[in-house]
Amino acid sequence: MTPPPRDDRPPRPAAPRLPTALAGLADLRVDTPVTAVLGWERSTAGSGLAQLYEGAKLAQWNAATDIDWSLDVPFGEPLPAGSAYALDSLRASPIGRRGPRAWDDFRWQTQAWTVCQFLHGEQAAMLAGARLAEVLPDIEAKLCAVSQAGDEARHAEAFGRYVGEHVPEPYPVSEGLRRLFADALGATEWDLLALAVQCLVEPLALAGFRLAEATFHDPLIKQITARVARDEARHVSFGVLLLRDVVPGLSAAELARREDFLLASVELMRRRFLLGDLWERFEVPAAEGTAFALADPGLAGYRQMLFSRVVPMLARIGLLTPRVMRGLESMDLLSRLSADTVARVRRERAALGARTGRVHT
Repeated sequence: MTPPPRDDRPPRPAAPRLPTALAGLADLRVDTPVTAVLGWERSTAGSGLAQLYEGAKLAQWNAATDIDWSLDVPFGEPLPAGSAYALDSLRASPIGRRGPRAWDDFRWQTQAWTVCQFLHGEQAAMLAGARLAEVLPDIEAKLCAVSQAGDEARHAEAFGRYVGEHVPEPYPVSEGLRRLFADALGATEWDLLALAVQCLVEPLALAGFRLAEATFHDPLIKQITARVARDEARHVSFGVLLLRDVVPGLSAAELARREDFLLASVELMRRRFLLGDLWERFEVPAAEGTAFALADPGLAGYRQMLFSRVVPMLARIGLLTPRVMRGLESMDLLSRLSADTVARVRRERAALGARTGRVHT
């Protein structure tokens, strides 16, 4: 009897284990009338977008096989002491009196909360990429948007598997992130969706991924975030190419609407990093936890470090207007590096005003 031919193909990877009891964006539904655009119009940023799309094709990876899922995640176990600066912050916090064991638990829960927000954000960004592909008029931009949606699907798979396998009690989407995506997906103007996702959510996520080596506690999540960060850097570049020619053509009323939308979105993201979900889990009164998060130099510096990725993007697309700069200053979101960017933009605007006789407010 002739034996069956041998199958030398590599085994298929196991289906990703996604969280099954995660109160995320599943119940967020946004009805928005949009016009799907099919066509072959070329973009003024065509060559840059074409290069970005080519880079995206070459940089694909498989979340099931290119991540070492065998790496240990000792969730909840004691952690190294960390820096004296971080320890001082924990001692001064509302859980300071509970001792080192509670501090370790808070650090693990902070990582869990952050990764859950990454997961929720990736799912929403996947929908945003698909929406942009539907409504953008330029074929090069459509190709980049579709490739970004594919990237976000892969990221959602990776973070979803991590949460499903290693986070005992996943966190729901934070209220600020939920409201931001409801507003962005509900906007009828595609540039408002792009502004929220490409110029705010993506740079904040990229900053968080780049800080993972210092702020996360296991090698698996560090490996995942390092992979994801490479994709997100392309997405940030896509936002600049997509929006840099939009703002200069806006009327005063249209610009004011973008400023309103941006500042409201920034405030939602700022409040998100006041850690309300964590204070609730640790049974800390909301007012006490919020007051500490606002005043603590370490947490303030962390927020400024995250937003230091946003400020240069706004400058590059022309939306770091005087009003937006004042708003960022009032929210205490400008790091020294960001303040240097703001000062440079102010000098450039003053020089332009001197040449044209117009005051830019």
